[in-house]
Amino acid sequence: MTDHAHDLACVRKATDRLLTAVAELDDASLAEPSRLPGWSRGHVLAHLARNADALVNVLEGRPMYVSAEQRDADIERGAPRAAAAQLADVRESAARFQAAGEAPADWTRTVELRNGVTDSASRVPFRRWAEVELHHVDLGIGYELEDVPAEFLERETDFLAQRFSGHPGVPAIRVTDGTRAWRTGREADGPEVTVSGRPADLVGWLAGRRDGAALEVRGGALPTLPPL
Repeated sequence: MTDHAHDLACVRKATDRLLTAVAELDDASLAEPSRLPGWSRGHVLAHLARNADALVNVLEGRPMYVSAEQRDADIERGAPRAAAAQLADVRESAARFQAAGEAPADWTRTVELRNGVTDSASRVPFRRWAEVELHHVDLGIGYELEDVPAEFLERETDFLAQRFSGHPGVPAIRVTDGTRAWRTGREADGPEVTVSGRPADLVGWLAGRRDGAALEVRGGALPTLPPL
């Protein structure tokens, strides 16, 4: 089973890195575009705060979001706030998530996330870790995938490979960083495409953050992956 306590500690460290970086930003900086199309940095931070609360809902047996419309409205409403308010919201919502994660619970239970997706409760802290690391990069303030912990890159590659496994729109792919290898996409019924590269570039491509130009591809063209 996934070590949820270890992952909660990793979430705390990643959140501390994020908060330290965001504390250096002013109101004008938060109004600037992030690396996510259509979102300012304020949108990214509002999303991070509301995601923390949504995962508290998941851990406590409530629906993750009231509705998709409410989720989007909360992000839009929170995006233009002043930097001090954004920072406080991210910090306080992160503390609520940590408290929920540290409460006694059956971590083998199945929980429901968005769109009917289910998972083990023990994997929820890792999902939050991914949110914090990837969206820290999305802010475009000097934190890159090369800066995130190596453990996260390896586990996120595995997580995303599992996500696309069996997807009818993804061909059979072998993903490798030269040391480890993962298979994803449709079940191989012939030659598979091999995609290799540095861990940061692999995660960037799998997570839709990089175009894959830095990757080596053998056996065909670089596959186009569906959005997360």
